[in-house]
Amino acid sequence: MIGEPTNFVHTTHVGSGEMGLGLSSINCQEAILHISNGPIIKEYCLVYNSSWTPLPESLDTEEYPLLNLTSTQLCNSSGVNPMDVKGKAVVVMRGQCNFSQKAVVAQDLGAVALLIASTTPMMTPSANESEYKKVHIPLALMRYRDFMDAQLVLGEVMQVKLYAPAPYKIDPSIVVMLIIAIFTVTMGGYWSGTCERDRLSAGPTLGGRGEGKTESGDLTLYSPLKVLIFVGLMCGMLVLMYYFYNVLVYMIIGIFCLASASALFSCLDAILDKMGCGTLSFSVHGKGFSVRSLLLAALCISIAVVWGVYRNEDRWIWILQDLLGIAFCLNFMKTINLSNFKICVILLSLLLVYDVFFVFITPFITKNGVSIMVQVALGPDASGEKTQGNMVEVPAEPTTPYEKLPVVMRVPRFSAWAQNLCGMQFSILGYGDIIVPGLLVAFCSRFDVWNNSPKKIYFVSSCIAYLCGMVVTFAVMLLSGMGQPALLYLVPFTLLTSALVAWCRGEMKQFWAGTTYEVLDSREPLLPEGGADYATGGDNC
Repeated sequence: MIGEPTNFVHTTHVGSGEMGLGLSSINCQEAILHISNGPIIKEYCLVYNSSWTPLPESLDTEEYPLLNLTSTQLCNSSGVNPMDVKGKAVVVMRGQCNFSQKAVVAQDLGAVALLIASTTPMMTPSANESEYKKVHIPLALMRYRDFMDAQLVLGEVMQVKLYAPAPYKIDPSIVVMLIIAIFTVTMGGYWSGTCERDRLSAGPTLGGRGEGKTESGDLTLYSPLKVLIFVGLMCGMLVLMYYFYNVLVYMIIGIFCLASASALFSCLDAILDKMGCGTLSFSVHGKGFSVRSLLLAALCISIAVVWGVYRNEDRWIWILQDLLGIAFCLNFMKTINLSNFKICVILLSLLLVYDVFFVFITPFITKNGVSIMVQVALGPDASGEKTQGNMVEVPAEPTTPYEKLPVVMRVPRFSAWAQNLCGMQFSILGYGDIIVPGLLVAFCSRFDVWNNSPKKIYFVSSCIAYLCGMVVTFAVMLLSGMGQPALLYLVPFTLLTSALVAWCRGEMKQFWAGTTYEVLDSREPLLPEGGADYATGGDNC
């Protein structure tokens, strides 16, 4: 899933195999208060109504002295000297009367802008339509604690500018997300194929019938029934998360810490093996230990613990979450093997239906009209779905952060300067939208190994198809201005492309049936003579 959830209005959805590309439902209701005192400059969050009192989009605007009138709420002009106010921006306290009344009084006193300091959550200011025409000066809300901070840092003499930079249609974070997705899918598929080549070079495994683990611990899925059960469990888990979110979210966080630390260890260990790094083993009481493994384990556990402790620290923790997420997806794609194209078609098709149902159909079932997928993604305490239309709500005081499911990559929206001052905004990419198509890419990579396909045609074509599906999903999102379940595009692109390559090469029968480790002894050699020369022998497979 890709989207832009924030502390206020942006909407997305998330799950185990879905991507939602979410666009903001607001219209740039956040602005920037630029305060200076000589060389000292600070910027703070403002909330305004662009259809009532529009602000310039750039900092190239007139600067005004700021007058502190927080001792009054300015519901009338009594006790205020017009000569002190004239030509200045004034800041007053919120309350006692409506915004338009304060603005009219400030306007009559000669103020050029009105800032209303708030100690309660800030909503986009509004008034009766008849009062809109009475106000001709900029009006915006700011946090009272921000004003106190400005006084502490800059002193009493302050110059201010108000502006609202327009957000870019295409934020650079989208490109970063696209790179993360393509890198993870490509490397996961490559790793799976390399491990398969090493296994075949080492000789056939002695497996039994049906589902099972290979000698390396990887799990191979053969049975369509098991796939149906797996998707059913996913549906059940999503519904349980919807009803018992506040309890189960901590279980998911704990599982993620353990699984991501283990996955990061596997990835780093494989990289060090590939680089030829030694292990430097030693023994204690007859038990052997590897110094490299101990150091790697300590590093990976530390990263997972730091993420778990600071998981709600938006400013920087997203870096660790993305690192752990990439490792988790890579290890999942290497560990879970789909045995044939038939299993791929069944799994991806069921997850496509799952995605569309929980995004588009469940809003007609739930009481609040919000899809189960979105509700689980944002959490019941998230305000993103509670504020509708062009209204925005920003907390005036620090609030206890609500827990979020660690199932997404997160990258800050680099162009959303005003919005980030009010609360960090992120573009997000769901793990499921990497893993689900990635399992097909990994199968294509292994099939290239089984058939000794020239130039890894199946693997390369499936990666290109995934890239095209992602680009189309972004394009539809930007053109429609609505969130899109990415599997709606990724599944057809990847499945149809893989099937077309197999059909054109006359290998559809083998591609559909795949292979199982139990029959490797009886098949024709899947590697050419001398295939052992291809073994890397060092990817920790």
